[in-house]
Amino acid sequence: MLFSCGNPTSVIQQLASDDTLSGIVAYDIVYYRSDSGFVQVELTAPMMSQQGSDSSFLEFPQGFHARVFDNNHRVTSIISADYGINHIDQQYVEAVGNVSVENQENGQSMYSDKLYWYQDTKMIYTRSKVRIILPDKDITGDSLEAHENFDAYTIYNGRATFEVEDE
Repeated sequence: MLFSCGNPTSVIQQLASDDTLSGIVAYDIVYYRSDSGFVQVELTAPMMSQQGSDSSFLEFPQGFHARVFDNNHRVTSIISADYGINHIDQQYVEAVGNVSVENQENGQSMYSDKLYWYQDTKMIYTRSKVRIILPDKDITGDSLEAHENFDAYTIYNGRATFEVEDE
């Protein structure tokens, strides 16, 4: 004797359809980006969300903390912010609120209210006020372009305070 039960095909197709998902939320995430077997970025966040299954962005509404690595797996810089959104198709992260970039190799730090981090070109940009603190200088400006590891940058409308030794 054989028994079976079933649902109409239309009901099964509707349940399996991607558009029935209203969104995805994950907590305490760790996200890695690698190239040729080398981890380039480790991003941690208390919460990540994606609205709709066809969404081309990931949102970090409670902020994020990213560590950028070189090929020897040494941390070259740390990027953090109160809010972030990863635009997957365009390959950039938008960081907002208490944005900081710290170069672990030379002790430089950068602070701003907003920053764009383009992962394909490994560049960061801001058109907001920016402050850079170096061991011997304090620089402010209206905008900035920099490498993601912050080893080289251009600051616009810059002003600096630094010590000069008397002779």
